[in-house]
Amino acid sequence: MHPAPQPSLYEQLLGLPEGLTGEILNGQLHTQPRPAGPHLRVGVSLGSKLHRHFDEGDGGPGGWWILLEPEVHFVRDVELAVPDIAGWRRERLSTLPTGHRFEVTPDWVCEILSPSTASKDREVKLPLYAHYQVGYAWLVDPLARHLEAYALHGGEWRLILEAVGEQTIEIPPFIGTPLAMGSLRS
Repeated sequence: MHPAPQPSLYEQLLGLPEGLTGEILNGQLHTQPRPAGPHLRVGVSLGSKLHRHFDEGDGGPGGWWILLEPEVHFVRDVELAVPDIAGWRRERLSTLPTGHRFEVTPDWVCEILSPSTASKDREVKLPLYAHYQVGYAWLVDPLARHLEAYALHGGEWRLILEAVGEQTIEIPPFIGTPLAMGSLRS
C-alpha cells in the first residue's frame, strides 16, 4: 500500500483557515494572522495616496498600478509573496490579471513592519525581492514612524532614504508627490 501523496506547498497555502495569510518563501510556507489595526491603517493611508497620484494620475503623473496585498508568483506555485503594497509600471504590466495571481515582478514593494513580521520582512522577503529584481523596496514601521527606502543596484539593496517622525519627503520611485510621514502613524 502506498502512502497518500502529500499536498504541495501551494495546496497547503490554499487550504489555510480564514484569517491566516500565507506565503511561500525560499521553499517554505510562512503563515501569519491578518494584520492588526496600525498595520492596516498605514497600508490604506500610504496605498491610497500612491494610488490617487500614481495609479489614477490625480495630481500626479499616473502610469502605475498600485495594489494592496497582491499575490505575487515569482515562480509558479514555488515562490509566492504577498507584499503589503506593490506597484507595477504600466509599461511593464499593461493590464491587470483577471485572477488573483500576479506573475510579473513588481517594480516596487512596501512592507509594513509589525513585531511579528519585521524579521521575516527584512531577512527573508527583502533578499527574495532582490533575487527577483524588484527595483525598489520600502520598509515602514508605523509604531516608530520610521521609513526606509531601498533601491536595487547590482543585485543588492542600497539604502537611499531614511525618514523618521513628521518629515515630508519625496521617495523614489514616486518623485513628484511629497509624502507626509505624519500620515503613516498608527
